[in-house]
Amino acid sequence: MDNSSILQELQFKAIRSSGPGGQHANKISSKVELVFDIAHSKGLSEAEKNRLFFKLKSKLSKENVLTLQCDESRSQHKNKDLVIKRFFELLKRALLVPKERKRTKPSKGAIEKRLQAKKRAALKKVNRSKPKLD
Repeated sequence: MDNSSILQELQFKAIRSSGPGGQHANKISSKVELVFDIAHSKGLSEAEKNRLFFKLKSKLSKENVLTLQCDESRSQHKNKDLVIKRFFELLKRALLVPKERKRTKPSKGAIEKRLQAKKRAALKKVNRSKPKLD
């Protein structure tokens, strides 16, 4: 993953933000929308693209385009910085390959404890049965 080339591939749109703010909100386009086309990215390898398609499929549009929005701040520049930061964190999390779990044997004490519990349960059931009359 090449962050500098990916950063150049990002497309931004400034949109009017919703919510309170009166005249300021009505005349200033402070909301920032980030658009990233995963399929045509040159900063990602094919394996990374496939992993992103799999991990982010719920966030992708029909054209396999990732879109993120930010309107937390009144400043367009702050919103742009925030959405870029959020984008790279999302990529980092999606590309992270989890460690494979190593299977371990149960300890001797745990095995012994389980067998003792089974014996106790079996003995309890034997004691519940009617006594045999010879």
